[in-house]
Amino acid sequence: MNKRRTFTPEFKARVVLEMISGEKGLMQASREYGIKDSVLSRWKQEFLERAAGLFEQPQDNHQQEQEARIAELERMVGRLTMQLDMAKKVLGTSSFPGHNNE
Repeated sequence: MNKRRTFTPEFKARVVLEMISGEKGLMQASREYGIKDSVLSRWKQEFLERAAGLFEQPQDNHQQEQEARIAELERMVGRLTMQLDMAKKVLGTSSFPGHNNE
């Protein structure tokens, strides 16, 4: 049984860039690396399809979770600040023993 060969992403990118730049043609790369031309064509097609995605800045789930957590904490700080201000006002106007009315 033939063992299936695997290639690193770096190797695939280097081969595809050689073909795109015109340094090597499809058939020449196929002969030199011992890889079927249909496989090389598929690599090139995938490379070109995904190239535009390199310049996008998608937000991953971790970043979205962090932003949601920050928003939640900001709301909590606002709510606690309001509660503290209300407590200060109530204590300031009451005749609480041991508290100096200012």
